[in-house]
Amino acid sequence: MQKKMPFFARPLVAVLCAIGCNMLWGSAIPFINLGYRLFDIPSGAVTTQILFAGCRFFLAGLLTILFASVQKKALVVPKRQNVDKVVKLAATQTALQYFFFYIGVANTESVKGAIIQGLNAFVAILIACYIFRTEKMNLLKWIGGVVGVAGVVVVNLKGGAIDTSVRLTGEGFLLISMLAGACSSGLIKRYAQLDDPVALSGWQFMLGGAVMAVGAFLMGGRLHPQHIGAVGVLLYLAMLSAVAYTVWSLLLKVNPVSRIAVFMFLQPVFGVLLSLILYGSSDVPLARYALALALVSLSIVIVGKGQQAEKK
Repeated sequence: MQKKMPFFARPLVAVLCAIGCNMLWGSAIPFINLGYRLFDIPSGAVTTQILFAGCRFFLAGLLTILFASVQKKALVVPKRQNVDKVVKLAATQTALQYFFFYIGVANTESVKGAIIQGLNAFVAILIACYIFRTEKMNLLKWIGGVVGVAGVVVVNLKGGAIDTSVRLTGEGFLLISMLAGACSSGLIKRYAQLDDPVALSGWQFMLGGAVMAVGAFLMGGRLHPQHIGAVGVLLYLAMLSAVAYTVWSLLLKVNPVSRIAVFMFLQPVFGVLLSLILYGSSDVPLARYALALALVSLSIVIVGKGQQAEKK
């Protein structure tokens, strides 16, 4: 008797869910910048930025656990032997990744930061293949990854040259954040085989968010909302993390990392579009951004072919 395919392993379901997750993640940078405006958080207010991030992720974890517990009519908790895995995920996925992410976002142009996110896909594939060894690398995956990275390079071109105005606390911190996030994808793939991904997601968010918020508050961070919309933005950011990360964990549990991670190249597509909508400008280099987005979209197709070739 043929074993029934898991729901999140069905091709159409996996594609639609992966696109949906990256649509939500793509909206993060423009909405974080909007949140900074509504909470009146300047680029140099590091402790307040971390407090903002900590509150977001604690709320995200709380929402995840609350909804899952209501659905199952019991408190969702990880297995006792997997508590250490929650701590490791909280350190890489939340505390470490977003410590650098939030500071980097505050010091990076919104559209440019959204494109840099596209590097997540290639790095996640490399780490899955060469560090966690959950799958094999092949030529098509390399080509697809390079094409995606080319899209990142194109967006930094100014007058035919690569934009060298890179700051450690801006683009540099976003790249460090990206590396931590890619490592967390490998950990999620491994740990999701041992425990409920929803429980792992919710509790690691709560733990990581609490550590960030408490630490930042003790160091002087304070939130001062300037508009009722500030609370709405914070709740939206918490919701997108709760939904996207939980669904992403379920996808990684039953699919190869490269098949799912490649859709992370779509984050810049949604990030750029939302950035242009929220912070529209008359001198935006649309042709350059269009080429970059075309390249990262093409990379999805190529890596997908590489994943299919691995099965043959």
